[in-house]
Amino acid sequence: MDILPIFLNSLKPLLWFLPILFLIAFLKSPFFKGWFGEKLVNIKSNRTLPKDIYHTFHDVLIEDNLGMTQIDHIYISKFGIFVIETKNYKGWIYGKAHDKEWTKNVYGKKHPFQNPLHQNYRHIKALEKTLNLANDYFHSVIVFAGNCELKSSFPDNICYLSNFTDYILSIKEPILCQDEIERLIHLLNMKRLKNNKINKKEHIKHLRQTH
Repeated sequence: MDILPIFLNSLKPLLWFLPILFLIAFLKSPFFKGWFGEKLVNIKSNRTLPKDIYHTFHDVLIEDNLGMTQIDHIYISKFGIFVIETKNYKGWIYGKAHDKEWTKNVYGKKHPFQNPLHQNYRHIKALEKTLNLANDYFHSVIVFAGNCELKSSFPDNICYLSNFTDYILSIKEPILCQDEIERLIHLLNMKRLKNNKINKKEHIKHLRQTH
């Protein structure tokens, strides 16, 4: 008896599971989690921030003194420039504003990660140079978009997905005139790098070298 056809037929049910396994692995990947978190922030801001006041930029690549850096979201408004760093994490989040690293505790396992305030500081320094604008015009905002709980005493600009636009809307002192806003929008559109495969590959390469 030729057992090869029998063996191959026995494997057919398993073939149905392979795409499912690949899909599960993809959904759990850092790439998808990061992308999905940014999309959630994008949807939330589109629903709650007036478009005639807050001019939005998403997934922005710009040059900085280390090469290039990627900024999740930028909102240019008369109240200043809001620079958003998104983290799609789960678990308990611990840290202090000046710590180099924070910690996420997932089911008892602790994982350190870069302080997102420090990460966003680099983004703002790059924007200061790109837009030729002083630091006073920028607002750093960190958004935790996943199923996590902030366990430390964090400053007000460390937010959940549910309330980050409340924080943005709470800042009500105008500091930019309309002409300046239009200039900054034009300049950012001019200076931002193309989100093509070459630049993204270079950015990922740089991240691996520095972390």
